[in-house]
Amino acid sequence: MKPSREQAEGLFRKYNKTESLYHHALSVEAVMREFAEKNGEDPEYWGIVGFLHDIDWEMFPEEHCRKAPELLAEINMPDDMTHAICSHGYGLVTDVKPERYMEKVLYTIDELTGLVTATALMRPEKMKGISVKSIKKKWKDKSFAAGVNRDLISSGAEMLGLDISEIIQTTIDGMTKVAPQLGLWPEE
Repeated sequence: MKPSREQAEGLFRKYNKTESLYHHALSVEAVMREFAEKNGEDPEYWGIVGFLHDIDWEMFPEEHCRKAPELLAEINMPDDMTHAICSHGYGLVTDVKPERYMEKVLYTIDELTGLVTATALMRPEKMKGISVKSIKKKWKDKSFAAGVNRDLISSGAEMLGLDISEIIQTTIDGMTKVAPQLGLWPEE
């Protein structure tokens, strides 16, 4: 049985204190929910996986994706959800491969949310009216959001068998729904 969103929030807050990491967790959660809804899957399940994907990042960065199972056990996280969370670091910090569609989505959009956030922060209107074209323009500028691993995103898109434009649009759609919580919506 999957943990509740409240349990996920409590566990996240126990091990992560920075607002930027919390905003990243909310972004990834929102995008995972968007992909789940688009594919007729359980948005709560996908959302919790997205929200907790970096559970061990702040306190245990040198053990990222390897410390996660121990922390997730505190809320009795099912093995399939734990596997999904660990698989997002495939090829970087773990050899746990994304196998299911949901895991491939997480692997792909984790970095992409960072690029979308960075792009939105450069615009006076932030997420409001942001387009695939504006994200792709920033994608090409390797010095912009240089920490975003574009090769990983491309590799994930290939795993999914989806065009990068479609992935970017779904990411924008998901993040737009939580943009005010992220500070990415213009004040009116």
